[in-house]
Amino acid sequence: MGHTIREIATALDAEAAGNLDLVVTRAAEPAAADADALALAMDARYAEGIRQGAARAAMLWQGADWQALGLEAAIFVPRGRLAMAGLSRMLDPGPQIARVVHPMALVDPTAEIGADAAIGPFVTIGPQVRIGPNARIASHVSIAEGAEIGADALILQGARIGARVRIGDRFICQPGAVIGADGFSFVTLEKSGVEEIRETLGEREEIRQQSWVRIHSLGSVRLGDDVEVGANSTIDRGTIRDTVVGNGTKIDNLVQLGHNVQVGADCLICGQAGVAGSARIGNRVVLGGQVGVSDNIFVGDDVIAGGSTKIRTNAPAGRVILGDPAVKMETQIEIQKAMRRLPRLAATVAALQKAVSLKGQSD
Repeated sequence: MGHTIREIATALDAEAAGNLDLVVTRAAEPAAADADALALAMDARYAEGIRQGAARAAMLWQGADWQALGLEAAIFVPRGRLAMAGLSRMLDPGPQIARVVHPMALVDPTAEIGADAAIGPFVTIGPQVRIGPNARIASHVSIAEGAEIGADALILQGARIGARVRIGDRFICQPGAVIGADGFSFVTLEKSGVEEIRETLGEREEIRQQSWVRIHSLGSVRLGDDVEVGANSTIDRGTIRDTVVGNGTKIDNLVQLGHNVQVGADCLICGQAGVAGSARIGNRVVLGGQVGVSDNIFVGDDVIAGGSTKIRTNAPAGRVILGDPAVKMETQIEIQKAMRRLPRLAATVAALQKAVSLKGQSD
């Protein structure tokens, strides 16, 4: 379905010029845009791409000379990526799920399904489940007994929602995510080697044969409003209390949140990050890809951790950290510079040693 330049500009609260009744049906990179596409060139660096393509309209940086670029219409935005958020929302048709309960879905008679729900084939919804209005649930999703999901949920193919999980409004869940599996929690009959190592930091009195006894997860998971969970991510249920994720937090693909983890509001947790059991993450924290957080520690509000950082101790609020183990980013940059100089330093030391040795022989 197409949109006029006027409609797009109004939705984005942006300025526009030229033929505002021009209709576009999709967005495209400038050089690949045809006559029906809106070229995205929100920075002057992409101007040449417009000349290479065939777009008649483009989204441009403020102050751009749209007529010199050969365009019939233009939309001007001060913040390109923010404009992209609004434009992509307009142009995304979303999954095609009919606003009915598919006859091949299995819904327990005690479940409560809100108005205008769209439930695809092979979905399983257990006893006492409550799902809010306007839910869209794609094929092969399972929602276990007692789960509660708010309004306007979008749960995509193959996701698994565990027993008694509670989720707020406007939840988005990508394919294959698992929310509410048991936590990874085990204990030995006597003090384990892991417990001993934690106390001694490396010393072991005796290596003994030990077997693991399972600690069952009696808690569940609570997610706030506007939470998103990426494909194949997992959030484990708590041991006694619930694992919690605050309002507005966005979780990327292949993320693991362990049992009893507490995550604040408006956090961004990127792909392959892992947060171990009982760790607490503050508000507005950003964890880059492959960041690891040790168990039972606290990461303060507004912390930003660069990719592959390993957080082993508490991180103060507002700190920008990097590396393994995590240190201030500026410290880690100096460490990396020093490491690059190590071969040259080693060669210098070897030359000095040789000179001293020769001098000693001559004496």
